Amino acid sequence: MNSKYPVIGQIVKVLRGKDPGEYAIVIGIEDERFVWLADGVNRKFDQPKKKNLHHLQLQDQISSEVEESIRETGRVTNGKLRHALAKFVEAQEKGE
Repeated sequence: MNSKYPVIGQIVKVLRGKDPGEYAIVIGIEDERFVWLADGVNRKFDQPKKKNLHHLQLQDQISSEVEESIRETGRVTNGKLRHALAKFVEAQEKGE
C-alpha cells in the first residue's frame, strides 16, 4: 500500500527535524507537500506539528480508530494516539 500520499490515521516515521526516528500519526493534510502530525505525548492533538512529506517515511499501517474518530467527530484523544502508536511499535519490535 506504500503510496506517496498520506491518509488521515496513517503512521509515519520522522526522518528529519527535532525528533528523527520518532513515530507520529497523520491527523490532518494541509496540501500535497505538508501534513499535520501528533503523537499524543510531545505533540498533542490541539498542537500538531506541520511537517514536510519529504521529511517523513510513510508506514503501511493506518490506525482505523484514529481515522474513524477524526472522520466522525473531527478530533481524536491523545490517549487514542498514544495507544495506536504503542500498538504499532510493539508490532514492529515483534517483527510482524
